[in-house]
Amino acid sequence: MIAEIVINRSAKKLNRTFDYKIPKELEELVMIGSTVIVPFGKSSTLEEGYVIGIKENTSYEVKDIVKIKHNLTEKQIELAQWMAKRYFCNISDCIKQMLQPGTKSKKETRNIQDKTINVVFLSKDIEEIQFDIETDKIKSEKQKKVLQFLKNNDGVTITEIELFTGCTRAIVKTLEKNGYVEIVEKKVERDPLANKKIEKTENLQLTDEQKYAYDKITKKMNQNEYEQFLLFGVTGSGKTEVYLQLIGESIKNGKTAIVLVPEISLTPQMIDRFVARFSKEEIAVLHSKLSIGERYDEWNKIKEGKARIIIGARSAIFAPTQNIGIIIIDEEHDSSYKSEAIPKYDAKEIAKKIAKENNCPLLLGSATPDLVTYYNSKKGKIKLLELTKRANNSKLPNVKIIDLKMELANGNRSMLSIDLYNEIEQNLKNHKQTILFLNRRGYSTFIMCRECGYTVKCKNCNISLTYHKSENKLKCHYCGYEENVVTICPECHSTKIRYFGTGTQKLEQEINKLFPKASTIRMDIDTVTKKNSHEEILNKFKNENIDILIGTQMVVKGHHFPNVTLVGVIAADSSLNIDDYRANERTFQILTQVAGRAGREGLEGKVIIQTYNPENFSILCAQEQNYDKFYNTEIALRKQLNYPPFCDIILIGFNSLVEKEIIEVSHKLYEYLKKNLDNQFFNVLKPMPSPIDKIQNKFRWRIIIKGNLTEDASQIINKGLKEIYNSNYKNTRITIDVNPNNMI
Repeated sequence: MIAEIVINRSAKKLNRTFDYKIPKELEELVMIGSTVIVPFGKSSTLEEGYVIGIKENTSYEVKDIVKIKHNLTEKQIELAQWMAKRYFCNISDCIKQMLQPGTKSKKETRNIQDKTINVVFLSKDIEEIQFDIETDKIKSEKQKKVLQFLKNNDGVTITEIELFTGCTRAIVKTLEKNGYVEIVEKKVERDPLANKKIEKTENLQLTDEQKYAYDKITKKMNQNEYEQFLLFGVTGSGKTEVYLQLIGESIKNGKTAIVLVPEISLTPQMIDRFVARFSKEEIAVLHSKLSIGERYDEWNKIKEGKARIIIGARSAIFAPTQNIGIIIIDEEHDSSYKSEAIPKYDAKEIAKKIAKENNCPLLLGSATPDLVTYYNSKKGKIKLLELTKRANNSKLPNVKIIDLKMELANGNRSMLSIDLYNEIEQNLKNHKQTILFLNRRGYSTFIMCRECGYTVKCKNCNISLTYHKSENKLKCHYCGYEENVVTICPECHSTKIRYFGTGTQKLEQEINKLFPKASTIRMDIDTVTKKNSHEEILNKFKNENIDILIGTQMVVKGHHFPNVTLVGVIAADSSLNIDDYRANERTFQILTQVAGRAGREGLEGKVIIQTYNPENFSILCAQEQNYDKFYNTEIALRKQLNYPPFCDIILIGFNSLVEKEIIEVSHKLYEYLKKNLDNQFFNVLKPMPSPIDKIQNKFRWRIIIKGNLTEDASQIINKGLKEIYNSNYKNTRITIDVNPNNMI
């Protein structure tokens, strides 16, 4: 018997099958989906590979498979093959999404409550570590390997590092000595739900709207039929209660359920609601902030059928779940369901495919649905279910727009308008909580010389450095480069260096100055680097009744804080001024979501939106909480300009250390696409430098294609890519993103 094997390598030239003989002793073990070890090429090195086909004979002289490691199912291999075609990537990259996090025994780190172990954490920013790796400041390959492992698995034991990287304890000790990691003694808690002691809840009485939605979906569940539903409910309308009761129905029918949430910060709250309703033993949790050991055990729990409810972020859709009764995607509009790393998959598309195969409903929930999703519901491709009223008879908050141009004209140069200042002061007197939203981290977004206009930019990327006051450093948010603060302009030698723009650090400082007696807490990417930090910050704000929560978009989605009555949006324009056709949609969604945090428990809620564009229709629609009005305006613009949902956008990105080569490669692929894609249905735009044309010292170019991505079009694009990969371009890397989140 012959196995067709894909080698686990990222090289595009190796994105094909190689034939290997299955030895007699392995014939009953090797199957489609097996991970195997094989000799590859002329060297004596053994490589990992995946079996994607089995046949009787081959015309080649072939080598034997050496050993088998573990197995996936044929369905998983079929999904990987579909993903590779859809997202223009290697099959091996797709298969890796479905593998268990680690395959070796971890007896030393099993769940023994009284045992303490040494746990390793990164002690520097991830960006700084990445920069040191890429610039060879860290020369040891083993040290690099350990740091790369810790980047994805911060908070693991030394034993786990040894098991999964093959590096020794001495390497970890050297990294500790050099200040890259810290080793902390900690109790072993391999069960992420071990400390959850939550009072049990019963099903609530559903409103008429909730009951109608529940009945429509359970009908399909009981008939074992696929259908896609959109649960479109205003913020606070009780979507989660509908989810809980649908999952209860799935379990009653002896089936499992998958629930995806967009942010790790949302996972703890969702888990609390589920633990309060169901048994902890039947819930499994999967997200990147768990240690690799915890993920390993949760994966096993799912694989063995012990977990009936799987809750997690995007990658949880690949969990080895059997007999699925329903798949739920909460906050379906959120951009984090689209992967930014290879493979650049869309979890909603994967969920749709899995739901169809399992003959079960797929439920998408949102207060501000993705425009494409809502368009498809209007066209009848998705069944629309609406919740128009808040639960508990709570009213939607009163939203006021403040024109910052008028504030400046009246001499107010503070980050807070007079109205917002007064409302915070009143809220403090009433012992109510406030959320302040600013979608920029750091202290100042850029530094400029007021004499000559010079701005301080990253030496590796064509982007301004951001000032971080707590460390008194300028940092690049793209490559991690940092430098000391500039006090004298290097161009004109002026000392008139000024800080422009505002970030969450600066806002926190100003709030502490204006309201010295108020307790504050900040939540952004700089404060949530450690494991469980999301949950700790949110619990602290809620349980200790901290006065003011300052944060980026992490604070705006799905959170339920009963005592929050005021929300302030510091700069509503930050999401408007981006080079993306979805700028209006993102602005409307984020403002509507953040407004929904106020007044959720019968208390009167107030929202103040500060902006320099008070007449922008997305801001006005968010003030009215009027999705239909926004949708009708935006969909007309999309149709006129031919943007999704009226076409797909395929962004082909090139990056290279050699500018001449990147220009040559991009133009060669452009000529091929222009010739082979039907001009009547596809608009292939000429190669151009990307908006940020240099990151990490690599030049960046792009080609944009607009048209409907059919199977025929995919084959044409893949054929063009194959021709480029087979050419002798050694310095240029190509990535393809279908309907990308980020057009930069």
